[in-house]
Amino acid sequence: QELGNHIPVIYTSIGGSRVVGRLCIGNRHGLVVPSITTDQELQHLRNSLPDSVKLQRVEERLSALGNCVCANDHVALLHTDLSKETEEVIRDTLQVQTFRTSIADNALVGSYSVVTNQGCIVHPKTPIRDMDELSSLLQVPVVAGTINRGNAAIGSGLVANDWAVFCGLNTTATEITVIERILLKDRLQAQQGAAAAGLAGVRDALVDELA
Repeated sequence: QELGNHIPVIYTSIGGSRVVGRLCIGNRHGLVVPSITTDQELQHLRNSLPDSVKLQRVEERLSALGNCVCANDHVALLHTDLSKETEEVIRDTLQVQTFRTSIADNALVGSYSVVTNQGCIVHPKTPIRDMDELSSLLQVPVVAGTINRGNAAIGSGLVANDWAVFCGLNTTATEITVIERILLKDRLQAQQGAAAAGLAGVRDALVDELA
């Protein structure tokens, strides 16, 4: 209900599990779900999603797709052991370029990173050179960070798009600042611009009044 005040929310399960974020991967173009998704769950998702969003079920041994894939609207980072068939489905459904990689020597790229169209936050022990390579692949800034008071598994406590970020209750103010600056960069710049315009208006009004 709290999320529903900010964004449209679809209540569902994947293979009977409520940990839906760890089992599927999507962006504004599409949603890919694992083979454990039941026909009833698949039909519910089809009925709930806009027609413009593709929905595809994929046969994949690594069924926790949310742990194995990290994607925005343009690029997807993949677990190195995902099948070629799954990679093709992800590429076609999400309309993205795909790259097989790891983050801080962890193959679970979805667990140790979160990416939007504005930026990416990764495992705190990711080497600078690796972050530069990821930034080149994703074409967005990449920074290292944590969630929920030092948890390196960024994906376990953070959900983000280009307009909002939802994080775990234990996330510190410092962690939130890093997250906002990298994942909501455009929104923060717009807010700062509006605040500056407001201050300029107040200043001009004071000048006119004193004159």
